[in-house]
Amino acid sequence: MLDSNFNFKCFSCFLGLRSMLSKFFLTTFVIIVAFFVIRQRHLNGNNIGQKKLTSSHETEKNNSKNDFNADIRLGAYIFLTLMVGLGAALYYFDWLDDHTILTVNLHRDNLSQPISYEVYKYQLEDRSFITTDGRTITVASSERMEILGLHD
Repeated sequence: MLDSNFNFKCFSCFLGLRSMLSKFFLTTFVIIVAFFVIRQRHLNGNNIGQKKLTSSHETEKNNSKNDFNADIRLGAYIFLTLMVGLGAALYYFDWLDDHTILTVNLHRDNLSQPISYEVYKYQLEDRSFITTDGRTITVASSERMEILGLHD
């Protein structure tokens, strides 16, 4: 039994995925642009500093300031790497959990054996689901739905 909303649900699922990918690419683009802007400012700052003649006291002060800036920059890169890595790991585990294949058994009053379907976890709803082969199944109020493969 195919539902006429199947195409709409697939399209809305595709839009959700497309929206998530566009957010990822936009965030990556902003990070890359910020990296190049900061790098360019840093390179311009070094050129200006080389043109000026400074005394030994000012040179020591600038060296300690540059060491502090290098430590801050290293900390920022480590933080950025950890955040991107953590975000990627969480996204991967969420995707992995959503793509777990569950077995759904429908028990009907007039049948002695249940009817079994394989369903991705993210396509399982309250009273309906989409099977792995693309069929939309709506569960009637007189049927019982048994889900195998869910883990707490």
